[in-house]
Amino acid sequence: MPDAAAAPSPTLILASQSPRRAELIGRLGLAFETIPADIDESRHDGESPDAHAQRLAREKAQAIAARRPEALVVGSDTIVVVDGDVLGKPRDHAQAVEMLMRLSGREHEVHTGIAVARGGRVESGMERVRVRFRALDLETCEEYVATGEPMDKAGAYGIQGFGSAIVECIEGDYFAVMGLPVLRMLRLIERFGWRYGFGALKPVPVNPT
Repeated sequence: MPDAAAAPSPTLILASQSPRRAELIGRLGLAFETIPADIDESRHDGESPDAHAQRLAREKAQAIAARRPEALVVGSDTIVVVDGDVLGKPRDHAQAVEMLMRLSGREHEVHTGIAVARGGRVESGMERVRVRFRALDLETCEEYVATGEPMDKAGAYGIQGFGSAIVECIEGDYFAVMGLPVLRMLRLIERFGWRYGFGALKPVPVNPT
């Protein structure tokens, strides 16, 4: 555990270029840097959705922690799963429409892996959320894709933007659907000896023995 009297708060780094993840950390009032991690995001043969999302989160965090060992590095990865298939980011307009039509009027799962690394150590976890879309027709899907919002998002939608008009309900962590399960991230940071102090990271108190 850090020495509460001597240890300054560690540098916090988000290993992602996602503006949604940056927005969520910013809402906490925490100072942080953004350094996107360049990793291969291909899914391994036979890899489960949970294992895939959590592995990518860990690899993102570890890639930046290797360069900045003094920092706390946050990595996260979100995938959409329906009928056992993983829906990543659409490659073009047509595939985005196809994904939305497939999700129309039914339930799917969002799997978000989250990891925190410092030096050679990494801690990680997973959030799974059930999401149901309202029934969509082709015209609605075409109009939504034309906004451009779906093109950089798993499953071709963003729950916090225009996509809020097509989501009927969710069961689980809303912020995990946005791409960063905030509470689980803070719990992982606590494993490194730092707690969230509403605007700053503070040393976790050491209980006297």
